[in-house]
Amino acid sequence: MTMNAITRSQLYVLDQDEALDFYVGKLGFEVNTDQDLGFMRWLTVNVPGDPQREVLLEKPGPPALDPATAEQVRELLTKGAIGGWLSITTDDAHKTYEDLVGKGVDITDEPTERPYGIDFGIRDPFGNRIRIGQMFAR
Repeated sequence: MTMNAITRSQLYVLDQDEALDFYVGKLGFEVNTDQDLGFMRWLTVNVPGDPQREVLLEKPGPPALDPATAEQVRELLTKGAIGGWLSITTDDAHKTYEDLVGKGVDITDEPTERPYGIDFGIRDPFGNRIRIGQMFAR
């Protein structure tokens, strides 16, 4: 048996509609799945043209978390004490940075040249960290 791909990642968000506005409206992701399962809303997004790699934008709650634990996760997320992260590539870090600044995205650091490429950081409305990088050819 050989594993050959990571197909889904998960980030906690406090409001899935606000998450859609951010990930689709500001970052340019596409909605992959938006399904009411009854016990939860299954909401995934992906970068354009790559539907095989989805990010689940999950509200803390059942079935994964009991109500008390979900409340603790919401509190920690609100404080910025927990949160996931994503790493996204771009063809032009400086242009992407300027575009996101213009859209009012929370920038955590400006584009910086590093040994592997040029990257910068942003944060979603829920405290999740995102690195956006223009990688150098290897």
